[in-house]
Amino acid sequence: MMIYLPIAEVSVNAFLLLGLGGAVGVLSGMFGVGGGFLMTPLLFFIGIPPAVAVATEANQIVASSFSGVLAHLRRKTVDLKMGTVLLIGGLVGAALGVGVFNYLKSLGQVDLLVKLCYVLFLGIIGSLMFVESLNAIRKTKSGKPPARKKHNWIHGLPFKMRFRTSGLYISVIPPLIVGVLVGILAAIMGVGGGFIMVPAMIYLLGMPTKVVVGTSLFQIIFVTGFTTLLHATTNYTVDMVLAVLLLIGGVVGAQFGTVLGAKLKAEQLRILLALMVLAVCGKLALDLLIQPSELFSIGVAGSH
Repeated sequence: MMIYLPIAEVSVNAFLLLGLGGAVGVLSGMFGVGGGFLMTPLLFFIGIPPAVAVATEANQIVASSFSGVLAHLRRKTVDLKMGTVLLIGGLVGAALGVGVFNYLKSLGQVDLLVKLCYVLFLGIIGSLMFVESLNAIRKTKSGKPPARKKHNWIHGLPFKMRFRTSGLYISVIPPLIVGVLVGILAAIMGVGGGFIMVPAMIYLLGMPTKVVVGTSLFQIIFVTGFTTLLHATTNYTVDMVLAVLLLIGGVVGAQFGTVLGAKLKAEQLRILLALMVLAVCGKLALDLLIQPSELFSIGVAGSH
């Protein structure tokens, strides 16, 4: 069943979009990521213009993340205090990111920027997570459980705050910086930023894995919602028909993902996420390197 997307100006199979939304929703519930790092490239692959994919996917992330965070709130695995600190930084970053996005869109370079950002960030993060996860699994098999770092340079920074749910007493500066970076990524790449935030919360801030997923989703809801609002009012690139179809699949999928995530060990979750990040990175890099079938295209100046 083909359906016309008015802002994207293409026709796509409605069941394909529902299926993609459901699959990414499962990932959201399992890993504590909004799923945008996977969904936005998938939308590129089925012919959605990058500017529309970025803005609309930020909207879909809100629903799938909200569905996932409800399940984590019931299990009391959300650090609301840490989430609020990350959120403050995220809102500032989102505003900065939309400004950069608008400027590059006016120059006609936004499509290339988005794809290059994906290849760079996914390649780095996926590689680091994969190596670390393998080391953690090896230590677990040898009978030495991986110890979480209790003290590092972060503990020497000023403006400390106690986060009881996470069992931490650290400076608010690192969470604020992480929030700003994730907000910028949300605006430019159409992602929730979970693939950056989850490793940062575990390895940089030292948060326990069971609390990281729910806290990440909590912050993602508000940052991506704010990003969607900015894109809708400044770029007019949010396609509501596309968003609704992705939302329906995402909300349902997130509930299944939360159940699956509870059955897997933390190390297994991280290595699966790393493999998916690297797979998407490889596909995007290949598309940039391989010569396209059509070398030239005709479009209206200033359009997406």
